[in-house]
Amino acid sequence: MVELGGIIILGILAQWVAWKFKIPAILPLILIGLLVGPIAAEFLSDDGTKWIEPIWNGEEGLFPGESLFYFVSLAISIILFEGGLTLKMGEIKNVAPAITKLISIGSIVTFFAAGASAHYIFDLSWKISFLFSALIIVTGPTVITPILRNIPLKKDVSAVLKWEGILIDPIGALVAVLVFEFISVDAGGEFTKTAFIEFGKIVLFGATFGFTFAHGLNFILNKKLVPHYLMNVFTLATVLGVFVLSDVFAHESGLLAVVVMGMVLGNSKSPHLKDILYFKESLSVLLISILFILLAANINMEELYLIFSWNTVLLFAIIVFIIRPLGVFLSTYGSSLKFNEKLFISWVGPRGIVAAGIASLFGLKLAKEGITGAEYITPLVFVIVLGTVLLNATTARLFAKIVGVFLTKSNGILIVGASKVSRLLGHFLESNGRHVVLIDSNQSNINKAKELGLEAFTTNIYSDNLMDNIELNDVGYLMALTGSSDINQYAINKFSKQFGENGAFRLVTTDEMNDMSKNPKEGLFSHTDDYNTLTNVTRKYPSIQEIELKDKEHYDSLIEICNNDKEIIPLFIKNSNGEFEIISSYNKDIQSIDENSLLVYLGKPFDVEVVANEEV
Repeated sequence: MVELGGIIILGILAQWVAWKFKIPAILPLILIGLLVGPIAAEFLSDDGTKWIEPIWNGEEGLFPGESLFYFVSLAISIILFEGGLTLKMGEIKNVAPAITKLISIGSIVTFFAAGASAHYIFDLSWKISFLFSALIIVTGPTVITPILRNIPLKKDVSAVLKWEGILIDPIGALVAVLVFEFISVDAGGEFTKTAFIEFGKIVLFGATFGFTFAHGLNFILNKKLVPHYLMNVFTLATVLGVFVLSDVFAHESGLLAVVVMGMVLGNSKSPHLKDILYFKESLSVLLISILFILLAANINMEELYLIFSWNTVLLFAIIVFIIRPLGVFLSTYGSSLKFNEKLFISWVGPRGIVAAGIASLFGLKLAKEGITGAEYITPLVFVIVLGTVLLNATTARLFAKIVGVFLTKSNGILIVGASKVSRLLGHFLESNGRHVVLIDSNQSNINKAKELGLEAFTTNIYSDNLMDNIELNDVGYLMALTGSSDINQYAINKFSKQFGENGAFRLVTTDEMNDMSKNPKEGLFSHTDDYNTLTNVTRKYPSIQEIELKDKEHYDSLIEICNNDKEIIPLFIKNSNGEFEIISSYNKDIQSIDENSLLVYLGKPFDVEVVANEEV
């Protein structure tokens, strides 16, 4: 009981450490597992026993006999199902060609080159070598996101790395499952017709069960045959049932079935998909926390000594410094990415949770079956995972600066709220070369923003999803433009540090507008205009105007006109270099205005005669 409770406590502690120090969770999880397992047995225990012993003498420990295999299999099935849920076929079609080639050509390069390297360096059989190479294809969002979260990069670079991780996770898992299943059916020796038939059965039953039960589950949920409070656990039971049932009909086909099931369900446009994914993410965190401490603790020092040689260093160096760059440069040939951007993408390729988890499962199973060289799979993959995560987590920021992809100034703009006012402002800024992102909980507003070609996504401002979005790394300005003063203030309080380093602004409230003594520094545009005023002016004058400025005095006179006219609202100052400065209601921090500056405003055109009189 102490050991089992300790695993859960240490696992959640490792997750907290990862969150606190913004590193991939897999790093502290595996390190803790190695510490309480082989390291404790070798150096810390008086009697040479592990502090946490998953299997002891084959029949004792936390998971005696084959129970560890069963637990790992079921846990991996849930993790792979979640990975399948995130794979949208529409995203594969719409992403840049560079990303599509990276998950296809790049995977092929890694598969064959890493397999050949492992074969010749460690003298492993071709089957084991290619299983190893299949396992290290995947990167995964769980290791990419923490590394890139605090590195301001050009949007294209972060998007390539993000979508590679998301799309290649289930694809790499599928390749690894197929290779493993091929080895399993041909474990007796030479390839035979029977082995080919067995392999075909695995693919057939895995794909069929996954496809069929995905549609069946979707039908049950859409018809509300299961109450909402049971929906998530019913889905969990279905996934486990499909895994076991498929495995009964064709041994080792269960993993393929749950990957296919997740992919089909993830592309079904089910209204319950978000709830299912959220539950599976929470469950995966717990399973991953337990799983990787167990798997790392189950490694013995003898296995680590197997790879404690310069051969391991050579294999690691070839994978990181030759194979990864080769795959990236071949995949991005002819793309719009610059050489330094390709170089950075080549450098950042940490292997993730799927690689380590499946490696442990397959390594344990093949070693138990007596397959020669299977004992190398788990420790070799763990070295690649730990090495790449540690290398990228400690050097990615510095390397980004060295190769020149690190953004010294974040000019992107995050607009909270996607109403007509926000869409008008966003479209204007986007057409003037600024990266603009709109967020809203109203799907209709988001759809209208996307129709204008704007980047927009549905999110709840009270969730933490924004904090993990690496595509917002170049955002340095925050504009809260919703009709709720509470939401606007909350957005400033929560996100100004991360997304508002160059300025965080919100609309003034109606109370602040009516009381001139309440003029907040973060007030947006004008102290005399709140959300209702902006909406009314936008409805009447749905266009943005510009007028030339001569000097600071001229600007002040125009602002005075705006304050006295409810149909003109100042927005930005655009200087001669095309850069924008957001006008605040406080209006005391405006930088010097050059001769070719423009006042950008919303509403009716200025009266030429009035402006001329003001100049006089």
